[in-house]
Amino acid sequence: MSIDEKLQLYLSHRAALVEYALPIVGDRMRAEDVVQEAFLRFAPGRPAPGDPALDQPLRYLYRIVRNLAYDLTRRRRLEQRHREAEPDWWMVPETPRTPEELLAFRQKLRQIDEVLAEFPPRVRLAVKMHRLGGFTLQEIADRYGVSVNMVHRMIRDAVLVVARRLSSDD
Repeated sequence: MSIDEKLQLYLSHRAALVEYALPIVGDRMRAEDVVQEAFLRFAPGRPAPGDPALDQPLRYLYRIVRNLAYDLTRRRRLEQRHREAEPDWWMVPETPRTPEELLAFRQKLRQIDEVLAEFPPRVRLAVKMHRLGGFTLQEIADRYGVSVNMVHRMIRDAVLVVARRLSSDD
């Protein structure tokens, strides 16, 4: 199937594909984005013999839309859960009331900084951007040119190491 045939197939079914994605993603704008992304994944490839893209291209396009829509929905839920989660105690600004508390607080900050110093600069910056700067995982992923899942894993792994080290020191 040539690129022109794929484009024609896409254009003739675009509205139906958007309607298909709409209940999964929840709003028309996201459904449009999913359908456009699906076309970008559908169009350039040269399918191998026996590939569903060759046998049933419309069905294959619908499957791409469905998979992308569910991926987007899962990612949005994960980010929402992450935003709503109670922050770790060591990430919440604290106002020490006594000189002893101030000293203990500074020691904890120093420990956190020492643990984060063991990570590559890219991971350290991602943790600080997300946890302190309020950047979303998508914004960090765009900056580094990697997937949101990769950024999530980098931050999660670093935060887990920090939490383990701090809990083992207590």
